[in-house]
Amino acid sequence: MRITHRRLVESVKGKLTKTAAAQHRSKFAAVIRLSRWREHVPFTIPLTIIGGLLALEPDAAADWRLFAVLAANILAMSFAFMVNNIEDAPDDALDAQKKRQNVISSGVLSRRDGAVLSAATFIASLGLFALSGALALVIGGVTLALCYLYSAHPFRLKARPITDVVTHALMLSGLLLASGYFTYGTAPREVWLVIAAASLFSAYGQFYNQVVDYELDKAAGLKNTAVLLGKVPTSILGHLSIVGALICITLAIMEALFPIWLGTILIIGVITTVIFPWEFDMRGNLASEGGNMQRPGLIIANLLALIWLASNMGWITIL
Repeated sequence: MRITHRRLVESVKGKLTKTAAAQHRSKFAAVIRLSRWREHVPFTIPLTIIGGLLALEPDAAADWRLFAVLAANILAMSFAFMVNNIEDAPDDALDAQKKRQNVISSGVLSRRDGAVLSAATFIASLGLFALSGALALVIGGVTLALCYLYSAHPFRLKARPITDVVTHALMLSGLLLASGYFTYGTAPREVWLVIAAASLFSAYGQFYNQVVDYELDKAAGLKNTAVLLGKVPTSILGHLSIVGALICITLAIMEALFPIWLGTILIIGVITTVIFPWEFDMRGNLASEGGNMQRPGLIIANLLALIWLASNMGWITIL
């Protein structure tokens, strides 16, 4: 009888332990989902690395500071998406699909959990910016401030015309590249062309998203740039942003800011993209108005950045 009771107790303890472990795993997975890292890491990596290498080439090699500012930028973008999830939770709860995607709306994490996690992410990011140098800290501080103001009430810059696009272009692109550069450099000069190009590409992404969401945003009573200007003018501004970005990057290439051999990788990537077009944009929707270039464009950017970094650090030799 004692043996049976002991086995029963051990069985119950084992089940409780497994349940607790499963709950911990579920919580950890929810924390990772809250950061929405899949949505920002693909552009944060190339922008930060390219910014740093523009300051280093051809005289110096990257060191630990580039990886510190890269981690800081990834955490800053995670902070931005965490705040967005927290602030949008009540609205997302009204839509079945958005509710499943938002761990705050679905109740997997509480609003307090989200606030604590986002605060910890903010502090960790700011600390890593501080390790990267004074100028990187200043730019990182501005980035983090915009990440908060973009989504948080009552500021909600993402719901205000013009500032929604400007803030998006800076915090999700231009400032990421600038923080990488100012980790090592102090006089950007022609590098401003690359920062401007990155910002304009990001502005195009915001215009594109607003055109795609135009009917829904208008019905919901949002007052963003597209609702203010109209669908057609916003689409035109998106195309003009692409043209401006291409002009800036062409001028940067003419200023010899990049190694010549990177052009080979770029040409191969562009040709491959044209031959094998993608059907979906970054958000997984059927692409329209150039949206099918978003994913392959990021793949090419990551290849360029990582191969350039490997060459700069002596991990590979480019003939």
